[in-house]
Amino acid sequence: MLHTINKSPFGSNSFETSSRFFQPGDPILFIEDGVYTVQADNKFSKILAEVQQNNPVYALSPDLDARGIGNIADGVTTIDYEGFVELVEEHQVNSWL
Repeated sequence: MLHTINKSPFGSNSFETSSRFFQPGDPILFIEDGVYTVQADNKFSKILAEVQQNNPVYALSPDLDARGIGNIADGVTTIDYEGFVELVEEHQVNSWL
């Protein structure tokens, strides 16, 4: 299952709540304001690192660029819209709003 998270962790608990439901191997994709989660060295870095032990983590590059986020956590893969479409084609999607 592909989990997409589009809310900033600073204004929503979507990331913390959803992380309890991730199954090992489930890809996690941060989009829109959700990309603030992968910004390096923030208060959510520890939870993100724990998630990365069992799950691949992606962030949508255009959303990172739009928010001026250049320094992201180690191990996070940036993808473009084509990569986003590929993930959606490969997995059932669960959107955490």
